[in-house]
Amino acid sequence: MKYSVPKGINREAHIGWCPGCGHGIIVRLVAEAAAELGINDRIIMVEDVACGEFAQTVTQYNNIGGAHGRPIITAAGAKRARPDAIVIAHPGDGSAYSIGIESTMHCALRNENILALVVNNGVFGMTGGQMSPASLPGQKTTSSPKGRDINKNGSPFDVVKALGQFDIAYLARGTVSSPAQVIKSGKMIKKALQKQMDGEGFCLVEILSPCPTNWNLSPVNALKYMKDVQEKYYQLGEFIDKGGKA
Repeated sequence: MKYSVPKGINREAHIGWCPGCGHGIIVRLVAEAAAELGINDRIIMVEDVACGEFAQTVTQYNNIGGAHGRPIITAAGAKRARPDAIVIAHPGDGSAYSIGIESTMHCALRNENILALVVNNGVFGMTGGQMSPASLPGQKTTSSPKGRDINKNGSPFDVVKALGQFDIAYLARGTVSSPAQVIKSGKMIKKALQKQMDGEGFCLVEILSPCPTNWNLSPVNALKYMKDVQEKYYQLGEFIDKGGKA
């Protein structure tokens, strides 16, 4: 099989993510889905001030830089101003589930017709690897050097449990831990974009992603950690599929 770089990817980019990071894979999946749906000229990506912001460099879409924790609400505003656009918010778990949790929840409550594409690597990646709401029990980070203590820090935030009963268009969780799972995640992103095109409402796709740098693991061991630990805690699959079968 001959692979070609999707049209939405800027092949001349010289800024990118750390070795083994999943962000690049996820952005490529967006580009593949956009090309298949024929919507490259309609995409607006809203980036956080975090690791995801490199997408502004490696893609050829219109981009908006949101304040930290505010890409989802910024995307909702962009969609209301440009209802013809296909708008994708691209935060990490720290952004979407900590400082931006009110934007995530209330955009879901209003069923805003956007895609929130949340990259969950279980840490605040850009600012030094601190514990995020999605850090796992016992996970060591720069702000939890002895591991996350549930008695002190509470349980990890699970967006499926939080939004599972909301009247939204689509809620799914994928991962990039293997080629087969990457393909499944790509299908989730494409389905969510199609639902936005059909006007169905709010879609949130969370993608589990490795962060070898802040996990202090090699890229290979980071993938093993995902399979052995992260994916056992966070269930994969489609949980809400308005107009379809979940």
